[in-house]
Amino acid sequence: MGYHVVRAGDHLWDERPNPGGREEQPPRRASDLTSAASLGQSRARLWRYPPGTRGRRHADRAQEEVFVVVRGTMTILLGDPPDRVELPAESVVAVEPGTPLQLRNDSAEEAVVFIYGAPPIQGGADFFDDPEP
Repeated sequence: MGYHVVRAGDHLWDERPNPGGREEQPPRRASDLTSAASLGQSRARLWRYPPGTRGRRHADRAQEEVFVVVRGTMTILLGDPPDRVELPAESVVAVEPGTPLQLRNDSAEEAVVFIYGAPPIQGGADFFDDPEP
């Protein structure tokens, strides 16, 4: 088949562990679109970030990543030292391999972000300390 459809009601949401042992944060949830959409040349996930949550600061070694804010407002820390960029809904950021980044929801509302990366390499990232506690 030449296409695959994943409808809104078909998403399977998995809880993802909070980075750095931040048990006080509500869990982030991710829907694996790589499997659901049968992606072979890239990877994709849809993420739900509750207020006050953040991802782990990292730099993918080989993967170019694209971040699309679907709903809410996200903050992304880019580079080292990090530049803080606010991303309202419908914002798009493309990040080259080797660039440190961290996604955060510093707002009071849940945010939803679509993250797409290619090539579909897993485990090829360097991890860094959170620059802001």
